[in-house]
Amino acid sequence: MDKRDKQQEGLSLLGNQNTKYPSDYCPAVLETFQNKHPERDYFVKFNCPEFTSLCPITGQPDFASIYIAYVPAEKMVESKSLKLYLFSFRDHGAFHEDCVNIILNDLIALMQPKYIEVWGKFLPRGGISIDPYCNYGKPGTRWEQVAWERLSRHDLYPEEIHNR
Repeated sequence: MDKRDKQQEGLSLLGNQNTKYPSDYCPAVLETFQNKHPERDYFVKFNCPEFTSLCPITGQPDFASIYIAYVPAEKMVESKSLKLYLFSFRDHGAFHEDCVNIILNDLIALMQPKYIEVWGKFLPRGGISIDPYCNYGKPGTRWEQVAWERLSRHDLYPEEIHNR
């Protein structure tokens, strides 16, 4: 993508050598570009194994892998802006469950996807790990039913956990 294409798409972060990392939660950093294949349903998945946030009560850091999968409609999230957005949680106080729901809500507002899910796999603190999952399917479409089915079957076959 050349400079003119980035400007047409409204992208300011991709390829920018003077990136400034937000110091607190910042959904305004998110950018989108046009889906070149809106007629086709397909998944896009992001894995963020270095997500951090703060416990809103103790201020202690929480570490997680965040998985985001979505079926785009017209807009797609630009990955560098997503990286900066997720980084913005680093000094933000929110419970694990709140983090994944905030991420889901911000990405729905940004892209209006057909379907999206966010899964956080947090490392244990105090001997307990928490793995919140949330999803959304566009109301009135087949994706609304897909969301319900994926949620209702989400943890039928839990993974074996050996590293936490």
